[in-house]
Amino acid sequence: MILLLLNVLGRLVAVTPEPLLRAFSVVVGELILWAAPRRRRVLRSNLHHAFPDRPRAWRRGIARTCSQRLVETALLSVAAPFLSERRIREMGRLGASAEAFARSIHDSPRPVVLATLHLALWETQTWLKLLSPVSLPEFGIIFRPLDNPSLDAFVKRTRERHGMKLLSRKAGFAQALAILRARGCVGILVDQNAGDQGALTLLFGRVCSTTELPGVLASKFGAEVRVYYPRRTAFWRVTFECEAVPGDGTVEGTTVSLNRWIEGALSQEDLCASWLWAHDRWRNQDVPARRLRLEAKRNFLGRAVSDRGLAHLPRGTRVYIRMPNWLGDVAMALPLLRALRSSRPDAQVILLAKAGFVPLLEALGVADRVIALPPRGPGYFGFFTALRAQYPDVWILFTNSLRGDVEAWLSGCPQRFGISRPRKPRPLLSHAYLLPRDFDEAHHHQTELWGNFLRHFGLSSLPDCSPFRLSGQTAPPSAPIGLIAGSENEPRKRWAPAGWRSLIEAFPNEHFVLLGTAADAPITAQIAAGQDPMRVKDLAGRTSLLEFASALSDCRLLVSNDTGGMHLANALGVPLVGLFGPTNPIRTGPVYSAPHRILQPQGCPPWGGASLGELGADSVARAVRDLL
Repeated sequence: MILLLLNVLGRLVAVTPEPLLRAFSVVVGELILWAAPRRRRVLRSNLHHAFPDRPRAWRRGIARTCSQRLVETALLSVAAPFLSERRIREMGRLGASAEAFARSIHDSPRPVVLATLHLALWETQTWLKLLSPVSLPEFGIIFRPLDNPSLDAFVKRTRERHGMKLLSRKAGFAQALAILRARGCVGILVDQNAGDQGALTLLFGRVCSTTELPGVLASKFGAEVRVYYPRRTAFWRVTFECEAVPGDGTVEGTTVSLNRWIEGALSQEDLCASWLWAHDRWRNQDVPARRLRLEAKRNFLGRAVSDRGLAHLPRGTRVYIRMPNWLGDVAMALPLLRALRSSRPDAQVILLAKAGFVPLLEALGVADRVIALPPRGPGYFGFFTALRAQYPDVWILFTNSLRGDVEAWLSGCPQRFGISRPRKPRPLLSHAYLLPRDFDEAHHHQTELWGNFLRHFGLSSLPDCSPFRLSGQTAPPSAPIGLIAGSENEPRKRWAPAGWRSLIEAFPNEHFVLLGTAADAPITAQIAAGQDPMRVKDLAGRTSLLEFASALSDCRLLVSNDTGGMHLANALGVPLVGLFGPTNPIRTGPVYSAPHRILQPQGCPPWGGASLGELGADSVARAVRDLL
């Protein structure tokens, strides 16, 4: 039935007047753009990533032309078996470079590997021997066979009628070797995603998997490598070109050079509009289970970077990360950002965080860009819809709220990763890490949970818990001891002012600085009351977050309740004594490698649950002396 339909349809298209076919291509090309949103996004996203500096109108025009030429190519593919040789000679011709190549291999036969591309009317590439002014040596093209045997036989028979041989990737490789040994030519499509069997290379600044086969065959047989391709000149009209590819003769050098040649060719507008942008060339790095690591059979990225004269791998994969809403959680998430940078060095890490966190995150240098979340209001969600124009590749959520999931969904990002807990589904995520039912969060650190989450999607590096340094220097012995006596979100987490005053009195020769938010100011005022202002300085509510971080870095040691400032100090390498009572240090204790001591009231379970009122000032003072 399929063969009958192909025969009827092919004969009909072959005799249809070209003006009608041209109009059909325009109309259906437009329909594809509007009726196939996923394909439209792939097409526009690829163009946006490849040509970020070009105007949006230009990219959309190329996408429209590309879609129309895809339909034109499909019509020709159906009609080609039924076109006469006379008509084929009217439709195609060899350009000067292709004709010179044909004459050279006629006069001096030699093994040649021809790299071919998915440019509009690629079906015509089997016409070379028919159009050549001279006889050519044996010529084979490696192709991917169809699953339907009868359909595959039809395609092979009709494509070979002009002298080319189609060589199956599965069974025809030995034939390709025999052709090269006999000083013939073998053609290979080189612009497709090669999957796990390819080599990691760069194309338009983004990591992709590329076939090594041209380089392998060229090095094995000393073959010349050329690119042979059709340049569309009008509807169903092509001129063939053939160009040499510079290289050093190695597999690595040939593979990288071919991708660089493609980049240069597609910078020409007519070729750019003809290439198959609707094919997801970079999808090998999109597999959810390994999205957060680079993986293929071989890695040629070092060569690709050095050949382009770059200092490091381009960061062409856009990874948006929705940061937590609390300072302590932000600090605990930073080791995962470092691990992501190590695991995907090609990632452009873009953080979305509360506006107050932006200066600190920028100062810590953990991302390529930090975007402030907009203020709540009527335009809040419109902000995320506008991000569609940036075509994010990945969206990682450290939040667990429906609002965060809606933000990610509105951005149009195709891969949205988050954690789903039992009986708490998150339908707006595209891929969820299902928390194992036997994973008791009370007995595992939050950073461990996030690590498991990201490893589920391929993260290959361990979280880097070495401290950050804002100033680059450790606080001197004369530096003050910092005290954080407040707690932003839970009064029960606060040690009583009397305990803080007793701690200060236990160290009459030390200087102290009280730190915190404006909400902590009434508490710190009680503690500082009656103290020598030269010895006890109260800065609560008088610093921005970045100034707060700087003040923490200037401390010789910090004593703190379980609050965001404690985690920030730990991240900045400040030695600290953390006071835990009702909260769980196993889950939310300090995670960085800086010196720290966790104190709980006597008899308190390791996972918390006791009152801080039962924590004596003498035990806190002993811990401070130990760290000092």
